[in-house]
Amino acid sequence: MDKLRAIKSFVRIVESGSLTAAAANLNVSLPSMVRVLAALEQDLGVTLLNRTTRRIRLTHDGEQYLEYCRMILTHLQEAEAALRSQRTVPHGRLGLTASVAFGQRHMSPIVNEFARRHPNVSVEFLLVNRIVNLIEEGFDVAIRIAHLDDTSLVSIPLTKVRRVVCASPDYLRRHGIPRSPQDLKVHRGVRFTGLAPRATWPFRMNSRDINVPVSNVIVCNDADVAMESCAKGLGLGSFLSYMVAPLRKSGRLKYVLEDFEIEPVPVQLVYPRSRIMSATVRSFAELCVHKLRNVSLD
Repeated sequence: MDKLRAIKSFVRIVESGSLTAAAANLNVSLPSMVRVLAALEQDLGVTLLNRTTRRIRLTHDGEQYLEYCRMILTHLQEAEAALRSQRTVPHGRLGLTASVAFGQRHMSPIVNEFARRHPNVSVEFLLVNRIVNLIEEGFDVAIRIAHLDDTSLVSIPLTKVRRVVCASPDYLRRHGIPRSPQDLKVHRGVRFTGLAPRATWPFRMNSRDINVPVSNVIVCNDADVAMESCAKGLGLGSFLSYMVAPLRKSGRLKYVLEDFEIEPVPVQLVYPRSRIMSATVRSFAELCVHKLRNVSLD
């Protein structure tokens, strides 16, 4: 027996004044309503209603049970209302992770604005250059700059970034501008291992992807250090466009080989598929989309 359905039916019978009216109100048949009431009385082992052809009347046990039933339904409605409020009003904790450079340059302003808009939310913002397991490490969302194959995550596209090759104007004056990926064999490279763990850089040439070996003068695991080496004229570097953008705008670095760039890399907000999107996560995702979608990070 569906006890909650039976309780609601019992209360509706009393409030409607008859089984017939209650059945019509709940859009069920009269025999079905009779069976529900009989099953409830049998389960409780008491008679709740004295019924005649003209009227129904609560028994003493029925009066007591009606009070409890109304209390149960009121508490249930209050609980549902509270949960609906939680689903619509951001509150509690938001655990967010992103890579260090992207988090510093692009996510920090968004996090600060979100915190100002929603003072009832506490944001834990982890910047780290590794893949964080959201479930195991207790985070709600992550910003991933990659093509994702993980089907356990729901992804929301935000923007895209290019994988670019750059050098300082001084280096290009001294060593010349490469016109083709194959020209890299006579150039020196500064390799950022976070993007290029091997001594090759990817390109798109003649409608296919290729990896071109690069002779490295400096190999570094920090993007800022590697880009500064490029800006000092030590060699060509391969980075994501959002990393290079400030140095490019200041004129310290210039893009080369733009016609041979691989497909842009998506920037996505992800959260575990196993979790229902809360109001807090939804509001944060909407703000990220508003701030980043269709924005060039070159």
